[in-house]
Amino acid sequence: MHGPASPGWLLVALCAATGAYCLLRMRSAVEEQRRAAGGEALMGFGMAAMAIPAAAFTPPAWAWPLYAGVFGAAALRALWASRARPHHLHHLVGASAMVYMAAVMAGSPAPASGHAHGHTGAGVPLLTGALLLYFTGYVLVAGARLLPVQVPVGVPAGAVGSGAGVAWGDRPELARACRLSMGIGMLAMLLAM
Repeated sequence: MHGPASPGWLLVALCAATGAYCLLRMRSAVEEQRRAAGGEALMGFGMAAMAIPAAAFTPPAWAWPLYAGVFGAAALRALWASRARPHHLHHLVGASAMVYMAAVMAGSPAPASGHAHGHTGAGVPLLTGALLLYFTGYVLVAGARLLPVQVPVGVPAGAVGSGAGVAWGDRPELARACRLSMGIGMLAMLLAM
């Protein structure tokens, strides 16, 4: 979203790094992890592109409908996948939020003389509020899942969740951190609307 430049570039870096890590996760031997990582990579890079400050680059008018189409297709794919695996409903909400933000940006006036515009007040307040509540809850739950596990007394520290022998791209805690950072990015983008 087109807010102040410094936070915008930080959001671009966070989302691009997350997307790049998700691309690496696509090399997993587990098919379900590869599929999830592909969708998350698309989301990370899409969020990074959408977060570029307007002072640096203002997308052409056709870019926002393109975003809406790409993430609309991703939302339909997530809806289809959620029939068998309900955790894909989160991907549906995320892709739908991207469609919503692209539609809002398509309807927003272009920034004057290359200056970034901040909080535009655009969008449907009730829908924006519902998405903010959802992603706030998601970030809190995802953050709690990253808290360290208490190791029982008498159990060697390396015996619990050491991840020995697991490729770093298949580490579940890194995937959770990736999802947490995208949730935080989504909150930042929704707040900038």
